[in-house]
Amino acid sequence: MHSVWCRTTNQAQAGLGLDFMTGYVMGRAALMGTPEPGVVAATFAVFEPAMVQGAYQAARGLCDRNELWATRTSSTIASLTEVLAGADVAAVADALQDAVSDAPLPGRPLFAGLISQEWPSDPVGRLWRACELAREHRGDSHVAVCIANGLDAVEMNILTELWVGMPLGSYTASRGWSPEQIAATAEGMRQKDWLEGDQLSEEGAAFRGAIEEDTDMLGQSIIDALGDSFDSIVADLETWSQLCIDAKAFPPDVFKRAAG
Repeated sequence: MHSVWCRTTNQAQAGLGLDFMTGYVMGRAALMGTPEPGVVAATFAVFEPAMVQGAYQAARGLCDRNELWATRTSSTIASLTEVLAGADVAAVADALQDAVSDAPLPGRPLFAGLISQEWPSDPVGRLWRACELAREHRGDSHVAVCIANGLDAVEMNILTELWVGMPLGSYTASRGWSPEQIAATAEGMRQKDWLEGDQLSEEGAAFRGAIEEDTDMLGQSIIDALGDSFDSIVADLETWSQLCIDAKAFPPDVFKRAAG
């Protein structure tokens, strides 16, 4: 998610006329080429559809997909190269590239779109691309698990925000849902015994935990592919992630990072 949060990329996208939201929506939608607005809203899943479609349509009127893709790629790699100056990332980039390249495609539109793009040639670029692919693979898998469990978009948001410790509605509102929609959904979740007041009930916490476990299972092939190097790679990524946070290229708020 470095491309979403770093100043370098946001400034470069501002040069194309994009603000934070239009850059975010168009930047991720561009992974799939030039989809129609309804496809973008369906794929993003947890956002209020009209908000996503409006942002995407506005962005399409401001810049070309290929121009945005090139700008997003070059500026994000430039930012990461500066943040990770002196770090030897090649071995980790190689391992992650191999691991995500063999991950399953079915039902994962953002991952499938991104894996179809040409890989950056330099190690920092490949590191970023591999991490972004792992993120999109997990995101697509998580949406699939939530849908299979009968959740609607607002329920997905509320379960996640409360599960990571955020106040009810705080994360959901950032996805474009109104206070009335949030309140109505929360009341319905209380009737399902998923909430006690404004917190997850024991049943709700177990339900959300099971969703996380199923999401983990759908990403297991990536972890298996890393084999015995998994722990050392995670340690390196944690170190480099902290450098991004220290450089103000990623949110310092642990809840924001946990919620994705």
